[in-house]
Amino acid sequence: MFFEQLLQQVINGLMLGSIYISVAVAFTLTIGILNFLNFTIPALYMLAGMVGWSLSHYGLPFGMSGPINWFLALLIGIICAILGSLLVERFTYRYFKMKHGDATEHAIPLVSSLGFLLIFEYLILIAHGSDTRGFVTPFSNQDWRLFGFIISIPQFFSLIFSILIVAGLSILLNRTKLGRALRAIAENPDVATLMGIEVNRIVPIVFVMTGFLCGVSASIFAINYHEVSPYMGDHVGTKAIAAMVIGGLGSVWGAIAGGLIVGLSETLSIYFFGASSAQITVWGLLLILLVFKPTGLFGHNAIGKGKF
Repeated sequence: MFFEQLLQQVINGLMLGSIYISVAVAFTLTIGILNFLNFTIPALYMLAGMVGWSLSHYGLPFGMSGPINWFLALLIGIICAILGSLLVERFTYRYFKMKHGDATEHAIPLVSSLGFLLIFEYLILIAHGSDTRGFVTPFSNQDWRLFGFIISIPQFFSLIFSILIVAGLSILLNRTKLGRALRAIAENPDVATLMGIEVNRIVPIVFVMTGFLCGVSASIFAINYHEVSPYMGDHVGTKAIAAMVIGGLGSVWGAIAGGLIVGLSETLSIYFFGASSAQITVWGLLLILLVFKPTGLFGHNAIGKGKF
């Protein structure tokens, strides 16, 4: 009986990890390619979920329509996350690069991205309050029961979908012209410019991918857990940062491993020690790993060398 319960928690942890994977990869892209820790990522995640809920519950603004289909609502939420990410790119990274030459050498973009996080979060709080909102989808209580174990069908396909997205991203980075340009920017933006790469046109693509990954992850969360809130990004954001560091800075596949490890450690910690122990377990694991392997499981000694 104990072994069966333990294995069920392992399954639950892997399913939970699918939420962290996409957000961890979003952090990995910005810090790996741009050397820029984008604090707005949790807000983009929250924005996609809350916009999706608002559209499915109220409809388009100004009474333009009634409540719309949940899938279309989440799709619009993903688009809003992408647009929000491009807004951050324009007024943090690009603006300070034009003003100072290299945005990554200054703390101002980091602080300004934190400012955008607060702006997005408080705009949602003003519009919808701080309560958790239920998100209705057709997938409630749809489970597989295999050999006595319960596997949520939406969570299972969400995990597969998250891994496929990251696999596609890895192929894009390693086997396409755009990927080569992104890796050149990651190595040295100035040299990339001398090689003819239009950095100002390529960098926004990183932010588009970041917004897309956040939106997809928020949609997966809403479908699987049937709720959203203005604070949903805070919880996932901290766990995703831990997953990114555990997997290794600049490693896309490391972000997958880190996300699954964080999901497993969280569910097992809750099972054995209670909900209050989850944060201690995740961050304790991170600190122990950094003592023995500071680069993470799949990271490199230098952020700008051999990434992706």
